[in-house]
Amino acid sequence: MNPYVLSTLLFGLGLGTMITFASSHWLLAWMGLEMNTLAIIPLMAQHHHPRAVEATTKYFLTQATAAAMLLFASTTNAWLTGQWDIQQMTHPLPSTIIILALALKIGLAPVHSWLPEVLQGFDLTTGLILSTWQKLAPFALLFQMQPAEPTLLIILGLTSTLVGGWGGLNQTQLRKILAYSSIAHLGWMILILQFSPTLTLLALFMYLIMTSSTFLTFKLNKSTNINSLSISWTKSPAMTCLTPLILLSLGGLPPLTGFMPKWLILQELTKQELPCTATLAALTALLSLYFYLRLSYAMALTMAPNNLPGTTPWRLCHTQLTLPLAGSTMLTLLLLPLTPLMLALLNS
Repeated sequence: MNPYVLSTLLFGLGLGTMITFASSHWLLAWMGLEMNTLAIIPLMAQHHHPRAVEATTKYFLTQATAAAMLLFASTTNAWLTGQWDIQQMTHPLPSTIIILALALKIGLAPVHSWLPEVLQGFDLTTGLILSTWQKLAPFALLFQMQPAEPTLLIILGLTSTLVGGWGGLNQTQLRKILAYSSIAHLGWMILILQFSPTLTLLALFMYLIMTSSTFLTFKLNKSTNINSLSISWTKSPAMTCLTPLILLSLGGLPPLTGFMPKWLILQELTKQELPCTATLAALTALLSLYFYLRLSYAMALTMAPNNLPGTTPWRLCHTQLTLPLAGSTMLTLLLLPLTPLMLALLNS
């Protein structure tokens, strides 16, 4: 792609998200979401592969549906209450429709079906943008809304953690596994949004770091399925040692960074006298942990087959910038001791 066109699209992508961040009016927020969607569509379809074009079409239709629901609900709220402000959502009907529209935008269960199929059609760089940056604007709206339907949010959260864990069990494609991982992590964030927005912000920050390091690792190894992971040790032995730790951090095992948000969310749910919800969320985390362990086993504890399709590749020099990968990997593995500092910063 032409560098000038690419720069313009990336600028539009960032501008749309920033407009949504800064808006307090539903029309301005909707305009920011639309700018964001229209800027990423050419980035998705730039390879002109039939699967990429199909995934781009699915993504566009899904986002257009969610945007139409959002516009309809905000107009309905203005008709019923006379308010266009995001923080003045007092009527339950438009609030529920907007929560479902934003759930569709970010891929929460039960409106998640588009996310694994769409992510599978893109390369890992576009998948990284879709799994991280594209979640920020809808989450900003959910933060501002402070929705007063805890039951709906808990149902969405528990369903997402269950579907995210269950759906990834039988997958062999890494991008689909990461899509289901994204659904499960977003479920944890939505679960606690009503009770502790700062904790949701912390979980979102940790999710962005861990997902970025996972995508960048797979991009460095040029791995797109589990079989290709088993031959990655010939290309980068050091990353083969670190990647299982990154995956286990995504699964939430101590003493890695991913344990922090799960631990604090379960603690907060218990404080809110929701022990059954906390127990179900912890049990669904075991499902996600299984497929992270499966990837770790395939990468670190198996040898590649010696047949012709499975021959080990040459260890060639790669052109990927490794500084972002090094930084995100360090944060993914080592932030747990800083939990008190993170809580103090968020609560200040």
